[in-house]
Amino acid sequence: MSAPIGVLLVDDHELIRSGLAGVFDLEEDMKIVATAGSVVEALRKFDELQPDVVVADLQLQDGTGLDIVRSIRKVSNTTGLVVLTMHSGDDQIFAAMQAGASGFVGKDAPSGEVVRAARHAAVSPRSFVCTGLVGAMMRRGAAESTRLSDREHEVLLLLADGLGAAAIGDKLYLSESTAKSHIARIYQKLGATNRAQALVTAMRIGLLSSVRPVDN
Repeated sequence: MSAPIGVLLVDDHELIRSGLAGVFDLEEDMKIVATAGSVVEALRKFDELQPDVVVADLQLQDGTGLDIVRSIRKVSNTTGLVVLTMHSGDDQIFAAMQAGASGFVGKDAPSGEVVRAARHAAVSPRSFVCTGLVGAMMRRGAAESTRLSDREHEVLLLLADGLGAAAIGDKLYLSESTAKSHIARIYQKLGATNRAQALVTAMRIGLLSSVRPVDN
């Protein structure tokens, strides 16, 4: 029988450390080798014990779980690194992935999800798992697809002021055909087929703060 997966738990709340330790102790293929309550203590125990997996809270009193991930990843590509957090927003997910984490789990997830992430991390430390990753990537992709260039934003503001393509061209020293091309790209990025739809979408996603009433 192979040796159990050695896990180092890092959280600055003793109750959470104890609770997670109890969950892992129920797994025959896993063993808690140590716990830590800070970044400094975690890195010291990692150096001493060389656990297979480190499961660390994102927010610690002397830093973050990402500090632990980055420090360990500099010296090891084979250690599994799982980040836990109470606040699992898109920015935190991407930050953990970019830091080199193997997994990211919200503290509101079932305890079994933490165990599964740790088991995955032990086997595939350089691949990233997170139940919210697909949604986060879709939201990021949508945000990027609606990003306007500086010139397109200028055209959008003039559209919101009620100007047509010819007037926009005059204002920005562009030919009417160039102004129309910018307007068409704006419509495409905003998923609109006309000025009204484009302005409503731009208001909704924060590209415009106000729109001047226009008679179509």
